[in-house]
Formats: sequence, structure tokens, C-alpha cells
Amino acid sequence: MDYKKSAQEIFKAVGEDSNISSLTHCMTRLRFRLKDESKVKDDEVKQIPGVVGINHQSGQYQIIIGNDVSEYYKELKKLTNLDEQASTDPGAKKENWFNRFANFISSCMSPLIPALIGGGMIKVILILLPLLGWLSEKSSTYAFLNIFGDAPFYFLPVMLAFTSAKYFNVSPMLAVTVAGIMIHPNFSAMVTAGKPVSLMGLPVTLATYSSSVIPILLMVWLMKYLEAGIDKICPASMKSILKPLLMVFISGTLALVVVGPIGTYAGKLLSDIILFIQSKASWLAMPLMAAFMPLIVMTGMHWAFSPIFLAASVATPDSLILPAMLAANIAQGAASLAVAFKTKNKNTKQVATAASISALVAGVTEPSLYGITLKYKRPLYAAMVSGGITGLFMGIVNLKSYAFAVPSIVSLPQFVSKTNSSNLINAIIVLVASFIITFVLTLIFGFDDDPESASTPTVDSKKEALPTATTKIYAPLTGDLVNLTEVSDQTFSKKLLGDGVAIVPNNGKVVAPFDGEVVTVFPTKHAIGLKSDTGVELLIHIGLDTVNLEGKPFTSHIKDGDRVKKGQLLMDVDLEAIKKAGYEVTTPIVITNTGDFSEITLLDEKPVSDDIVLMYTIK
Repeated sequence: MDYKKSAQEIFKAVGEDSNISSLTHCMTRLRFRLKDESKVKDDEVKQIPGVVGINHQSGQYQIIIGNDVSEYYKELKKLTNLDEQASTDPGAKKENWFNRFANFISSCMSPLIPALIGGGMIKVILILLPLLGWLSEKSSTYAFLNIFGDAPFYFLPVMLAFTSAKYFNVSPMLAVTVAGIMIHPNFSAMVTAGKPVSLMGLPVTLATYSSSVIPILLMVWLMKYLEAGIDKICPASMKSILKPLLMVFISGTLALVVVGPIGTYAGKLLSDIILFIQSKASWLAMPLMAAFMPLIVMTGMHWAFSPIFLAASVATPDSLILPAMLAANIAQGAASLAVAFKTKNKNTKQVATAASISALVAGVTEPSLYGITLKYKRPLYAAMVSGGITGLFMGIVNLKSYAFAVPSIVSLPQFVSKTNSSNLINAIIVLVASFIITFVLTLIFGFDDDPESASTPTVDSKKEALPTATTKIYAPLTGDLVNLTEVSDQTFSKKLLGDGVAIVPNNGKVVAPFDGEVVTVFPTKHAIGLKSDTGVELLIHIGLDTVNLEGKPFTSHIKDGDRVKKGQLLMDVDLEAIKKAGYEVTTPIVITNTGDFSEITLLDEKPVSDDIVLMYTIK
């Protein structure tokens, strides 16, 4: 389906911006508030590919789409000039700051994943070939391959400058130039020398920005406002000369004097806090470090601990950073492998598999972190919980690393002690426990799979992939059965979304009608999308037009991606509140993938309860 083309046709059909007051969407339909509905020709709208039907109700012009409504909504938002408040569903969930930040990081990092995986896999090869005796670590080939593997990570700020510039609508080449300033060889030499330096009298913090993430992202964000300010004050006749000059000069200065040091000072503060905790309660510092290591790596703050873990290669064993990284690295690999095991998306499976190998074998976690766990969030939480659990064990047994190496499966010898034979055993316990705990937690927590980028099967292959079975769909509510054709909303009565029944409930307990998965709980909680283990996709729409109540009468006990068992409580509904607000409590229960079944049998009985079968589906 060409969502963009259909969205353009819808936009034109409803009268474009001049006729649109607001635009929202619910689970199945686009909801326009138009200045003049008479300008819209319903018959023309119905002919647009993807449009199932239309409805005039509650002062809204509703275009019925179905399960893909969010895709059309995204494309329409690009076409309209409505502000965010006008074009956002009033019942939509406001994401917390971490989710917004994670989504931003993921958006900028996603295009870089192939490069990071390529570099990570070369790192894996560089570990394996010398172990097999096929390549000498002193050869020039090894040196060149090391360059190949390091390049994507060393120049990460440059690549991020380009992707974040597109995200913030900043000139990409100017952003790349600023990133180049931050990792320029001459500046790196100043950092290595360690002598105090200044820029026009302003102190420059000597910090290494190669492989960092946050400093350049923060800098490009600032460049967005800087560029807008320069555009306002710069004369048009001189803009082609002055604008790039001012952008490079001011941005470069801010990067080295203000923005970059923020990350450095934050890292030092974090380092001081962790070391203080370790000095007072060493058993507590380790679980904190192992749990939050992914976030520390993401911000580049792990370099603040470099004096500690680099000392492990000289004389002093490290009992904090490298052991924590062992648990965290293995956890990232295990989480990615669990995603690869569970996902139905072929592309995600390939990326997750390669990322897990990179993390488990080479200890290179960026592909896992940015490509999988941070993107899907819940696998990241699983890895962090596992890190905290195994970190507590490491703190109790005082696990130490006696050499500097990036912790992974093949680098376990760094935990060999000549005087403490149990140290290596404890490291192996951490490795195995971190893998098992993370893998299991990731499967339990689940994640929102990414079906839109999966290859779309043909009709024949889809039918072959679906299980051949008879599915019983039990009543999710207790009440009186109503024929779907008698429902006052034409979307349901004309079966535009699929075949089914409706119930007028006499209590507000909504339970699972079968074993399966929660596909979606709409932000306003008035509708639930479920998928049975046998492939039935079911929509439970609680009341009619109850989207306008913005979730107030509903108490949800589930979330997207949850596994549910038949009879499990999904939602508590205040039916009286719905009635007092002037809405019907009639609840349509619709099989949205009706076409996948050769036969659907509907119940004729009038009173129903959750132990009565409403419908049978046969493949």
C-alpha cells in the first residue's frame, strides 16, 4: 500500500489546510474536524486506495482506514501545517523524557548500524584469526584490519553529525565540520600532551571526543538555533560568506569550550560518585555500575573511568569497571540474541544476530545498544536488571580483572589470577548468569516488533504460514448479544472492519477471549487489539465514540506486547460514567482479518458470559 500517495489524495479531498481545523486518529479511523464538511465528496473519498468507508459523527468527518491508520496519519501530518497541539489526539500518551531521548538517539543512530556491525564483525575476526594461528598480530594485515574495525567507532561523531543534522534540519556539511574539529588530529595531540590550552583566553577542556555520542548530538541541536539566529541578523548580500564563517567559528568554539566539557564534567562527577560509593560500600558500587553501564557507554562517560581500567594493564587489578563491563557486554549480546530468536522481522533478525555476535565475542556493544536494545527499550531494561543482579554477585565475591581487554567470551583470561583460582570461576559464573538472566528477561518483557519493515508475504505464502485450525473466541464481556448490523455506528454495522458481534455489557470487566498477545491498547483505552496464537486478529471496541472520553472511564491492566491467557482481566470500565457522558456502551467485537478464514460461525444466544463461545473461525 502506498500510504504517501493515498494520504495526498485524502488531504486534497478534504480541502487541504484551508478546510482542516484539526486532525486526530483512533485505532481504526482518521478524525478530521473540518470548517465545511459539505465541500467534501464522500464518494470520491471512498474510492481512495486504503479507505474502507466514511462517517459523519460528533462533529467529525471520520475516514475509516483500519489497522494501518497510524501510517496514513504520519503521512498526513507531513502535509498539514497544523501545530502539534491541533494535530495530536487528545488522548495520546505523552512519552516520558527517557523514551523521547531514546527515540531521538535511535533515530540518529539507526542509519549507522550497518557501519557499526561491519566494524564489530571485523573486531571479532581480529580476535579469532590470531587464536587459530592464521594471522600474526604483528603483521601489517592485522594492523590494516584493525584500522578497518576501528574506523566506524572512531569517526562516530562525524557520522552522527550528518544524521542528526538531517533530524534537526541543520546544514549537514557544517555539522560534519564541527565534528571534525572535535576529533581533529592536532586537538587530539593537545589532549595527549595534557598541557593547559585556551582559545581566545577561554579555557578548553582537554577531552577525547572520538567514539562519543552525546557531545555532537547536543552540539548539532544548538546549531539549529544558531543557524536560525544567524539567518535573521545576516544581510542577504553577505549571507553566502558570513553564515558559514560564523557557523563554523561559533559552533567550533562552543563545542570545545562549553558543550564538550559538559559531558567531561558530568563523567567526572559520575566517576567520583561511583568511587565514593565503592570506598564506602563496594558491594553496592558494582551492581550500580553493571546496571547502568549501557547508559554510561551511550553517553561516552565510560571514558571518565579510563585511569581505573587502564591501570589493570600495568599493576593494579580492576575490581569495578572491567568486571561491570563483562556483565553488561554479555547482557547486551544476550538481549540481542533473544530479540533475534523471537522477532518475525527478517531484517531485525539479521541485525540482532550480528549485533549479538559482536557483543558476545568481541565485547563491541554499540550495534546491540543502538540497533536493538535502545531501539526496543524493554530489552535494554532486561539487560540493566541482569547487570544489577550479576553486579551484586561480583561485588560480594570481589571479582577482579588483571589485564586490560574489552570483556567478552574470548577475553576471559583477563580474569585469571595467579593467587586466586576462584576469580576465573566467578567470572565464568557471571558470564553464564548474565547471558541466561538477560535472555529469559528479554523474552518475558517482550518488545514491540517492527512489522512495517518486514518483507510482505504474498497472499498464497501468507495462507500457508497461518496455522490451519479452528479457533474458539469466548465472550470478553458479560451482557446481551447484539447483531453487528444493529450497531448504530456504520463502521461496524456495515462490517467495514470485518465480521463479528456486539455486546451490551452489564458489568465493566473485559477479559481475554483467548490465549494470545496484546497487539495494541489505544492511548484512550477505549479499544484493544488482540492476536490469538492461531492467528485471529480481534478488535474489542468498548462503547461507541468513547475515544472522546480520553480514557477517563477505563482502567487498563495490560500494555502493548503482553501475553494474555483466556479469562485474564484486560480492562475495568465504568459503564455508568460512559452512559452519563451520553455515549453508548455497546461493544463491537470484530475479527479484523476476516478474509484469512474460510468460515466464521457467530453465536445466536442473547445473554452471554465469559465462559460462552461467541465465534468460531475455521481456516
